[in-house]
Amino acid sequence: MAVVRFLTAIVLAGTLSQSVWADAVERMGMEKLRATHERVESLKKELRKVTLPSGYDDVRALLHVHSAFSHDSRGTIDEIIAAAKKVGVRVIMFTEHPASHYDYVIDGHQGLKDGVLLIPGAETEGFLAYPKTSIQQQKSSGAQQFADLVRGTGGMTFLCHLEERMDWEIAGLTGSEIYNTHADFKDEPRFLAALRSPLTLFSLLPAVTQYPQEMFATLQDYPADYLKRWDQLCQKARHTGVSANDAHHNQAFRARLTDENKVQLEDGLGKKLAQLDPDKLLPLKAIVAGKKPGDLVLDLDLDPYERSFHHVSTHLLMRELTTEDVWEALQAGRAYVAFDWMADPTGFVLRADRSGDTWSMGSEVPGAAKLRLRAEAPLEGAFKLIRNGEVISEQSGNAIDAPLDKPGNYRVEVWLTLAGEARPWILSNPIYVRPE
Repeated sequence: MAVVRFLTAIVLAGTLSQSVWADAVERMGMEKLRATHERVESLKKELRKVTLPSGYDDVRALLHVHSAFSHDSRGTIDEIIAAAKKVGVRVIMFTEHPASHYDYVIDGHQGLKDGVLLIPGAETEGFLAYPKTSIQQQKSSGAQQFADLVRGTGGMTFLCHLEERMDWEIAGLTGSEIYNTHADFKDEPRFLAALRSPLTLFSLLPAVTQYPQEMFATLQDYPADYLKRWDQLCQKARHTGVSANDAHHNQAFRARLTDENKVQLEDGLGKKLAQLDPDKLLPLKAIVAGKKPGDLVLDLDLDPYERSFHHVSTHLLMRELTTEDVWEALQAGRAYVAFDWMADPTGFVLRADRSGDTWSMGSEVPGAAKLRLRAEAPLEGAFKLIRNGEVISEQSGNAIDAPLDKPGNYRVEVWLTLAGEARPWILSNPIYVRPE
């Protein structure tokens, strides 16, 4: 406890300075984290049941998840299943990095295990790829040909890491990532630079210990570039928007005292990062006081699966927990992205109504005449109605009911205010209103 107090003093003394941390500094301050945590706790008591029926079961799903099949992860399937069950995830769609020593379709995690449905796939060629049969021995030339190859098996492809391929236009895609945790992380260059300092890692310990989920969420920003490109793609063809957890459980830092009384720092994959001399670093000397060779000096785990899984997910509107229903929901666009760490969005509904007929998210509706768009969430927030990428209406409350007067692609965002800052909570897929 004394070490935690000491590290807290380092933080308050300015180790995490504004010049280093930029926009993240306010969110990472202990008072900001405390206020955010208290608001998250209070929101749990404000949740209400959504009264607008969807006709489907709301299932939390994860896309873009890596396990020990991937070269940059050591995650076991038991660890992953346990994390999923703890946060209420019922579908995990893996995206392993392909390698010659295994077939990600045949050998990958699949089937129902302890109530969690597992689906094998890969992150490859610029896509989240989910072929229905093995394509290990088949060759393709270029992104379009690879997407065609996957689609030829009855599989699905989603553009991934959009920041690296904003100009791609691939025919026959199932959809696109509209948020990627890793991309959000990469978008903080000064934060990444600060992580290269071992003392900065030590100074993060108090905040990660007391407010782990809120610390993980400090880097969450509105994915404006992803959404802008997705809106453009949706005007050319239907594209289902999904979130990418990009979960690896590899962002950990551990340090032990060596026989030479030095501190050996390693990352989550066991790679040696630095060897520090406490005699030359007074803050570190205070931390190792009383430690013996072999003792753990630092154990900083920034991205355990549970934390990554709770941060964001893709909610699928399904009837049964089967692979076939997952395919059908994603291809139909019956899905929305939610930052679950803020509050449980389960039950959110967006639909279009006309004369007793109802269309759910992802649907194509013939004509706008006498059409109403309705949405409801389990919390009050700021609703933004967006047509073809432009905000056309904003309302506060837990529901909206708006008449539509022209064709276009209509989607909804719901924002919550936490610790004085408006944050995006729900990002729906669009309803496509076509000309008569």
